[in-house]
Amino acid sequence: MKLEVRILGDPVLRAKAEPVAAITDEHRELIRNMFETMYAEEGVGLAAPQVGVSERIIVIDPQNDEVPAFALINPELIELSKETEKGEEGCLSIPGLREIVERSHRCVVRGLTPEGEQVQLELSALPARIIQHEVDHLDGILFFDRVSALKRKLLLSKWEKVERRK
Repeated sequence: MKLEVRILGDPVLRAKAEPVAAITDEHRELIRNMFETMYAEEGVGLAAPQVGVSERIIVIDPQNDEVPAFALINPELIELSKETEKGEEGCLSIPGLREIVERSHRCVVRGLTPEGEQVQLELSALPARIIQHEVDHLDGILFFDRVSALKRKLLLSKWEKVERRK
């Protein structure tokens, strides 16, 4: 079932999501629905707060052969490379806005699978960018928080114009 994506201004996007204490069938159903929503919206990642659930759950699909789609519960970034790279980012919760964001080129993330198995993944390039973006969502951080104050002000001004036209 496709879920409603929460849009900038919804308080759930700025709240720190709660850890999942015990994985239930409801969480697995949420994950299936998050994948369906992400694909319907043509995204490559989605965090539970973006669909109104303030729990630490993410799904990603970098759409390449090396890293298949996966879900993580209670993901933790345990290592970020000093080497960074700049890349354009957008967000399903802020449609129409894109900006260049600098992030670590490589990261190591640990979390639980929907079956409760602990996994640790080392990712680089786009998959690493997606993970960092989605974990930020779990902490109430949006991609434009990672750019200069001037760029952020310009992006928010553009957003207000887009919203007024609706």
